[in-house]
Amino acid sequence: MNQHHKLLLFISAALMPFTGTFSQQVSYPATKKTDQVDDYFGTKVADPYRWLEDDHSAETALWVDMQNEVTSKYLVQIPFRKKLRSRLTELSNYEKYSTWQKAGSNYYFSRNTGLQDQSVIYSARNLQDTGWVFFDPNQLSPDGTVSLSFTSFSLDGKYMGYGISVSGSDWQEIHVKEIATGRILDDQVQWVKFSNMAWKGDGFYYSRYDAVKASTALSGKNQYHKVYYHKLGTKQTDDVLIYEDKEHPQRNFNAQVTDNERYLVISGYETGSGNSLIVKDLRKPKAPFITLVEDFKNRYDVFGSIGDSLLVLSNLDAPRGRIICADMSRLVKGQWDELVPQQPEIMQSATQSIVRFVVKYMKDCSNMLRVYFNNGILLDEIKMEMPVTIDDVKADRNDTLIFFTVSSFTFPSRLMRYQVISKTKYLQNESKVDFMADQFTTSQIFYPSKDGTMIPMFIVYRTGLDLNSENPTLLFGYGGFNISKTPEFKPERLLFLESGGIFVMANLRGGGEYGEEWHKAGTRLNKQNVFDDFIYAAQYLISNGFTNPMKLAISGRSNGGLLVGAAMTQRPDLFKVAVPVVGVMDMLRFQKFTIGWSWVGDFGSSDNREEFNAIYKYSPLHRIQQGVKYPATFITTGDHDDRVVPAHSFKFAATLQEKNAGEFPTLIRIDKNAGHGSGKPLSKLIDEQADIFSFMMYNLGMSVK
Repeated sequence: MNQHHKLLLFISAALMPFTGTFSQQVSYPATKKTDQVDDYFGTKVADPYRWLEDDHSAETALWVDMQNEVTSKYLVQIPFRKKLRSRLTELSNYEKYSTWQKAGSNYYFSRNTGLQDQSVIYSARNLQDTGWVFFDPNQLSPDGTVSLSFTSFSLDGKYMGYGISVSGSDWQEIHVKEIATGRILDDQVQWVKFSNMAWKGDGFYYSRYDAVKASTALSGKNQYHKVYYHKLGTKQTDDVLIYEDKEHPQRNFNAQVTDNERYLVISGYETGSGNSLIVKDLRKPKAPFITLVEDFKNRYDVFGSIGDSLLVLSNLDAPRGRIICADMSRLVKGQWDELVPQQPEIMQSATQSIVRFVVKYMKDCSNMLRVYFNNGILLDEIKMEMPVTIDDVKADRNDTLIFFTVSSFTFPSRLMRYQVISKTKYLQNESKVDFMADQFTTSQIFYPSKDGTMIPMFIVYRTGLDLNSENPTLLFGYGGFNISKTPEFKPERLLFLESGGIFVMANLRGGGEYGEEWHKAGTRLNKQNVFDDFIYAAQYLISNGFTNPMKLAISGRSNGGLLVGAAMTQRPDLFKVAVPVVGVMDMLRFQKFTIGWSWVGDFGSSDNREEFNAIYKYSPLHRIQQGVKYPATFITTGDHDDRVVPAHSFKFAATLQEKNAGEFPTLIRIDKNAGHGSGKPLSKLIDEQADIFSFMMYNLGMSVK
């Protein structure tokens, strides 16, 4: 008998009985415990499931299989699961378009005919051309688990560079396709992570780490990010090291080249939301790098250039953002010219067009665009009729067209184009979904949090809803990393809505919805504000007749998974169902894996006494108490998640299964050959969401119509 079978017998013999929602008995694997104890400034903290951090051990692999088996047996008993998946497939079967962009004489865009695992890149000669297939990522793997992570066209339009990700990992390989011949070049660049491509001449700049062992590739700490230059037709071993920082291993660097190929700009990032800027004049081969910013206190996003100057979106002395012009002949940042001052709205991004630039703004969590001349004079304002997300704004400094997409809670992305000369907006593509959007209402309210701060919240529901406190409701949130949550289209939410549910999205502190001050109010020692905002959103929905605790579900992913874990362990009485997706659950050890160290700017660190005291109070893993009744919980992760390593979810699930005294189930779904979410094939997404919403809706007492 081999070790695998011995372990299987051990676990099978030690199953813990659990009476769940179903009439038959549901059993969890009795996860092995060790006597691991850590000392944090005199506080002893047990970590009995530390062994689950080893993602390469046979023991962990068997635990994953046993947990998936328990979850599968539970889900298969849900009477409407197949019907729900079928309906979700129908709702997902619509044409999906990306923004168009121009490269050389052609336009390029991605399109999905409906149910393709990966969207296909098309090329078109003009705006009326339906296009032809230029690159099909579905040919990269039979199961769709190899995906494009990014594409980048050379400035002369001769080449398309692209990154490939396997099983959703953040690790990427860069390849290059010659546009005229369609030939894939022999160039192959590996160990790339958190990088773009910046073309210059017959090559490109990119960022990478040193090669690592396979055993640590998905969990080892990422350090010493470096910028290289790769010349087409050469081997990666010949690439030229352009920039590194040996004194600061925990910094990331991204390179970009201005459209006129004059300046190389390298932005550096630490644990906060600010960045550094260094610039090199590429006209002078021996020119040194010039440091423009090095204090990491503010955001500086270079988005274009005018002559000797860089166009920069910055929150320097402007927490809501402004546009400045950095003259390279005047390197003192206080002497830079302001082109567009701070506005009441939040400035999110900017893109340069022909003698103009377009800025995306956000007002009360909804987007709008403003177009400016290069001297900062306002040309036009592109407003929307309802709360929307504007995304993927693309322009070319030699073209008069601006492309962007618009979406909302009840309709998918619509491809728009704007002619800057005539100031005219056109609808280029509109997807049709099998959903009666006109029967639903989106409203926005503002409610007081624990400290009185007014928090915005979107509520989506069937028009004429009866507020009888019995409505199944899904509350979603994020609240972190200066990321703003705006109205976004998700087919699974439509399924919930048409089955009688209410969808709610709270815009919590920690995000970027109201600028850097809003972000800082939900970070480090202020992180509890985020959880309070979420809990008070739930209390508002209950006290105002939308729902009650036995009809309320909460969901969030990544940092939002932390949010769900914190809320359900602080106020388990408020929620019937909790769905933490790829969540950060062990707040004492997150910084020890992959890119986790970069989150310290938002979370703080257990290596700091004061921050440890704050983190330990809300860390979801450590907040679970013996004998407490917790909501029905459905935890999800991917075995190739190297952003938030799956050990977070593994340890949280094992602890909750051990200590939960409630009658509701605790299940974990571990997706094989899947990562943090990016690039996941559509078929896997449908399977995952069908399982999540089957569990959620079943435990809320709903059915599928």
